[in-house]
Amino acid sequence: MKYFKFMCLFMAVGLLGSSCQSSAPKEEKFKFLADEFADIRIIRYQIPGWDELTFNQKEYIYHLSEAANIGRDIFWDQNFKYALRIRRILENIIENYDGDRDSKDYQDFLVYAKRVFFSNGIHHHYAEDKFIPECSQDYFASLMSNVGLQDEIDYILPILFDPTLYPQRKNISGKGDLLLGSSVNFYENVSRAEAEAFYSKMEDPNDSRPISYGLNSKLVKRDGVVFEEIYKVGGLYGPAIEKIIYHLENASKVAENDTQREYISLLIEYYKTGDLRIWDKYNVAWVQDVDSQIDFINGFVETYNDPLGMKATWEAVVNFKDIEASKRTQIISDNAQWFEDNSPVDPRFKKEEVKGVSAKVITVAQLGGDCHPTSPLGINLPNADWIRKEYGSKSVTIGNISAAYNGAAEESPKSLTTEFSWDEKEIDLLKKYGALTNNIHTDLHECLGHGSGQLLEGTSSNALREYSSALEEARADIFALYYMADPKLVELGIMPSEDAYKASYISYIRNGLFTQFVRIDLGKTVTQAHMRGRKLISEWCYINGKDDNVIEKRVRDGKTFFVINDYAKLRTLFAELLKELQRIKSEGDYNAGRDLIETYAVNIDYDLHKELLERYASLELKPYGGFINPDIIPVKKGDKIIDYKVEYPTDFLQQMLDYGKKYSTLN
Repeated sequence: MKYFKFMCLFMAVGLLGSSCQSSAPKEEKFKFLADEFADIRIIRYQIPGWDELTFNQKEYIYHLSEAANIGRDIFWDQNFKYALRIRRILENIIENYDGDRDSKDYQDFLVYAKRVFFSNGIHHHYAEDKFIPECSQDYFASLMSNVGLQDEIDYILPILFDPTLYPQRKNISGKGDLLLGSSVNFYENVSRAEAEAFYSKMEDPNDSRPISYGLNSKLVKRDGVVFEEIYKVGGLYGPAIEKIIYHLENASKVAENDTQREYISLLIEYYKTGDLRIWDKYNVAWVQDVDSQIDFINGFVETYNDPLGMKATWEAVVNFKDIEASKRTQIISDNAQWFEDNSPVDPRFKKEEVKGVSAKVITVAQLGGDCHPTSPLGINLPNADWIRKEYGSKSVTIGNISAAYNGAAEESPKSLTTEFSWDEKEIDLLKKYGALTNNIHTDLHECLGHGSGQLLEGTSSNALREYSSALEEARADIFALYYMADPKLVELGIMPSEDAYKASYISYIRNGLFTQFVRIDLGKTVTQAHMRGRKLISEWCYINGKDDNVIEKRVRDGKTFFVINDYAKLRTLFAELLKELQRIKSEGDYNAGRDLIETYAVNIDYDLHKELLERYASLELKPYGGFINPDIIPVKKGDKIIDYKVEYPTDFLQQMLDYGKKYSTLN
C-alpha cells in the first residue's frame, strides 16, 4: 500500500523531523519549486548521502533506476488505451510546431500537455475526471496539421474534447456498469458481472495462500469468450518487460549481496512467465531482506486504479536506507507485538504473533510508473495478507520526498495553516509539531496499520471489491491516529510530549472534513481511495461525536472552522471505528463496508465546498505536487565508467520529452 499525505506541500510548519535532516546537508540555495501550472506544483528533490555510497552501490542504483524508467509506457497504457497515442501527438507538436509559440492559444495547449504528462494520461491523476484543453478544437486541429498529423484529427479530437467520451478513469459514480463505464485499460468489452464470474471460478476458498488473481493481466472478451492477456515476456507489454529484465540483470551483477541476487532472479523469472506463484515467492524473499542498504520496488503492485480492486498498475521506486532517521522507525517495528496486543479490535482479528515487521526511513533515488511524477510519502508491502501474516511486511517513510515538499512550501509566502486554524494555539501546535507528527503518522500507518489484524479463515482477500482500497486506507489511518495519542509513544521516545499528537489530530480532522476537497471540482463527489478514507474517518467521528460536541463546526466572519473540543473522546471514537473497520476486513463484510463508504465518504456539502474553493483561491496555492527525477549519469574516463554523478534538472516538460525519446518501448 502507498500512503499519500494531503497538503503537506503547503504546511510549511518548521521542523521536518529527523527523517528530513539526518543525511548530508542540503545543497546551498537549492531551489525546490520548479514550475506551476493548472492545479499543480512541480518540485525537485535531492538525494542526500549519494556521495557516501560506494561505486558498486551507485552502479546498482543506476541500473535499478533505468529499470524504473523503462516501465513508463506500461503505466500510460494501463491508464487509458489511447494514452500513448495521445502522448506522442503532444510530443510531436511540442518538438516540431513552427508557428507562434507565444500566443495564448499555444500557452493554453502547453498547460494541457503538461497536465497530461503529469497525470500519465488525460484523466486527472487524483480526481480521475477527464480534463479538457483550454484552447479550442480548431486550434488544436491546426497544431496537428502543422506537424503533419491531419489524418489523426477526426479520430483524436473527440476523445480529447467531448466530455461524454471516456469521462472518468474509474466509473464509481453508481451509474452504468462499473467496468464498461471506466476508461482504465484493464478490461476490454468485459462487464462487472462477467469479470466477477471469471475470477470466482478461479478462486479457491480453501487455499490458505491464495495468489492475487488477475493482478498482472488484462481481461478481454472477444467473439464472446472472456480470457486473460498476461503481462510477461512474449505477452502483453512484452517489449517493455524485456528491457526491464535487461537492467535487472545488470543490477544483479553489482548487487550488495546474494540475497538481493536471489530475489532479483525470482522477479526476472516472474516477468518471463507471468506466474503469480513466482510473484509470491519473490515477495517472500524480498520482504525478508531487512539488512541491505539499497532496496527497490519494481512490478505490478497497487490496485487503486482498478474499479474492482484486483488489477495492479506498474510502479517502481529505487532507494537506500537513511540510517540515522531509521532509528525512530526501528523502535516502532521492535514494538509491533505490543501495538497488536493492545489494539482495541476484537481479539479474534488480532495476530497472535506478529512476524517480520520492518520499518525504515529511506532516501529515494528514482521514481517510476505509478510513483512518478506523484510520489507516496510512505509504502507498506507486500499486499498479500497471507504473506504479511506468515512473513511480515516492509514499511518505509520517504524522508527526502517529505523534505522536498516542505522545502517547496517554505518557498511560498502563504500557507493553509493560518487561513484554516481557529486560533493561535492551533497554529503554534502545528508549527511546533506538525511536520514531525505527520512523519510519525506515516510511520504508524505503513509499519503497523496495514500489517495489523488478520482475515478470518475462509475470508477472501477480494471480498470488499471496489471498496477495498478506501476501507484499507481508512483502517491504516485510524490505527495510526488511535496510537498517536498513546503514552507509549512518549515512553518510547517517539513522541516528544504528551500534547504533540494534537497537531496530527487537528490537521487530519480539518483535512478530512474540509480542506482536502479543494482537490475536487464544485458539485462533484469524492472518488479517490485515500480521500474517501480520510472523509470516512472524519465525518463518522464528527457525526457520532455530536452529542458530546467532540468536533465543533464554528463560523467566524463568514468563514467555517472545525475545532476539536475533546481530544480524549475523539480518540475513543477512533477506537470504535477501528474496531468496525477491522471487523469488516476480517469478515469480508461487503455490505457494511459499502454502507460506511457511501454514507460518510462520498458526498460533499455544496455550500461548504464553495466556501473552501473561494478561500483557497485567495491563497494562490496549488493543491497538488509532483516531482522531477534527478538524473543519474555515468562518468567515464575513456571507455571506462569510473563514477555515477547526480544532476538535478529544472525543466519538467523537458524531462518528459527526454523520457519519451529514451524510454519508449510500446507501439
